[in-house]
Amino acid sequence: MSRQANRGTESKKMSSELFTLTYGALVTQLCKDYENDEDVNKQLDRMGYNIGVRLIEDFLARSNVGRCHDFRETADVIAKVAFKMYLGITPSITNWSPAGDEFSLILENNPLVDFVELPDSHSSLIYSNLLCGVLRGALEMVQMAVEAKFVQDTLKGDGVTEIRMRFLRRIEDNLPAGEE
Repeated sequence: MSRQANRGTESKKMSSELFTLTYGALVTQLCKDYENDEDVNKQLDRMGYNIGVRLIEDFLARSNVGRCHDFRETADVIAKVAFKMYLGITPSITNWSPAGDEFSLILENNPLVDFVELPDSHSSLIYSNLLCGVLRGALEMVQMAVEAKFVQDTLKGDGVTEIRMRFLRRIEDNLPAGEE
């Protein structure tokens, strides 16, 4: 019995390592394809956005989470359910703005950056920028326009990785005339 349990743990660890290494290969290829880090950052964000647009359906089907009533509830679902489900981590939610329209996700351990060291020639690369795009794309599909950006990154010498989220507006459904 313990052999099977141990195999499951090894399999998960191998899968997360494979994912991390595959993501690293993707970023490396983007760095070769684009001339500067800003273009790579934009491409990672765009790719993440496209993933988020599709991932939200899987998330809603698997998590049984209902509609969030406010941005605080959305933050809790992102941190405690989504990050846990897809990356196996639970970031902490901090630094709420007084208006309640901005918060920070603090990732003590970002699995995307395992085995990674940024060379000096890529000091402006936002290596995990894919995550910001995923958050924007997924939330847009549930009628929330947000801005997501990295403000701290362990790859750049910071103590933690911090993603700053800002609520921009609620997106209204535009139904064709005559449909309710």
